[in-house]
Amino acid sequence: MYRNIKTLFPLDPPSTDEEIRAAALQFVRKISGTVKPAKANEGAFGRAVEEIAEAAGRMLRALETKVPAKTREEEAARARARFAARRS
Repeated sequence: MYRNIKTLFPLDPPSTDEEIRAAALQFVRKISGTVKPAKANEGAFGRAVEEIAEAAGRMLRALETKVPAKTREEEAARARARFAARRS
């Protein structure tokens, strides 16, 4: 569940709001220790996801780099290679 947080910078095209929110959701799941919060905690859980997604989006838009942006295809190929190496 927690390995789904992907590197979101520097990518070409830039990370989408959906990708940022998905990473925020995984982060909140990790630190809360739960995939689905109890009814009493849904509000706090949802607010945390939204606040973290907003903060992460602001940070990603503000970051600067001198290295060339990576493509999603390159990153996917690297992930497949890492997975294959772990299975060997």
